[in-house]
Amino acid sequence: MKDAVSGSDKNPSFGKTWGSSTSSGYCSGDSDSEFEQYFTARTSFICKPKKEKDEQVKCGKQQELSGTEIQQKVKEYNAQINSNLFMNPNKDGSYTGFIKVQFKLVRPVSVPPPRKGTATQDGAGKKNGGVKRCTSFYLPKDTSKHLHISSRTCAREVIEALLKKFTVVDNPGKFALFERTERHDQVFLRKLSDDERPLELRLYAGPNEKALSLVLKENETGEVNWDAFSMPELKNFVRMLQREEEEHVKQILQRYALARTRMQEAQAAASIPGGSSACGSTPG
Repeated sequence: MKDAVSGSDKNPSFGKTWGSSTSSGYCSGDSDSEFEQYFTARTSFICKPKKEKDEQVKCGKQQELSGTEIQQKVKEYNAQINSNLFMNPNKDGSYTGFIKVQFKLVRPVSVPPPRKGTATQDGAGKKNGGVKRCTSFYLPKDTSKHLHISSRTCAREVIEALLKKFTVVDNPGKFALFERTERHDQVFLRKLSDDERPLELRLYAGPNEKALSLVLKENETGEVNWDAFSMPELKNFVRMLQREEEEHVKQILQRYALARTRMQEAQAAASIPGGSSACGSTPG
């Protein structure tokens, strides 16, 4: 697979982001836990007339097109784009083109340790313990990547290619590709099955990102498969969850302490005789 990287698609800096507003744990409220088959989130709180039926996100396979219809679709698609990321039909009925995938990951990913400078420091440990060392980092917010793929490339292959581009060594099964659409001031998110073809979806939807965009997220299936993580990863998650717990407890204690102080002040003011009328009088 070829890839086209725009200015925003350069490899990100892999520093720790403990101060990031993105949650590090599995159960935080900021973790965008909209991992149902369908998810809608209102982008506006203005009340609008209710329709008889809510629109459903299409989850079935698109209707198969003939070779002539595909060529026509590709021509229409290419006429709408303002870049050189064209689609190209092939003689066998397939076609190739570019897709853009946005990363919306709330947990760190693992990459191999740097090759240079580690032989002297970690060489003895590797020989003795035989432990595989990995570096965990957070991908910067709104990281995106362009991939050049075929209409026959499935979602699972796209995920594997994306992880390879960023040298991520995590199990591809930890991630899933989502289709994001915007309709009538609502955002719809649908998880793609492994055998769905992202370029086919891109062609049918057109180049408009509001009509369809692709998002890589954690693959949530209801319960976390902890067996898929290594021991260093598990220890790291425990530390981050403890840190989140301590922060939440601190905020709750501060909130109740403030409420207690205000109630005590109100009680003290109410117990003063003539306290309510004394405010209006001035010393003569």
